[in-house]
Amino acid sequence: MKKVNLYALSTCPWCKKTKKFFTENNVKFDFINYDLADAATQKRIIADMERYGATGFPFVMIEDDTIEGYNPDRYKQLLGL
Repeated sequence: MKKVNLYALSTCPWCKKTKKFFTENNVKFDFINYDLADAATQKRIIADMERYGATGFPFVMIEDDTIEGYNPDRYKQLLGL
């Protein structure tokens, strides 16, 4: 299975849908809620997002591919689901 990372906001409905998608499809993923993270982690998240030109949450990294926003069709495509 490919490595999946998710940056989310704890109050974001689209972030919650993204987590639910991965859980329901038995996709192992790591996630960090940006708004609940410490300052150093927030700085690292912003740097990662800026590197890919992302400005919003959820922000998903599947191996070397990135997806901004809730996009289950793209997740399926990249994960081979």
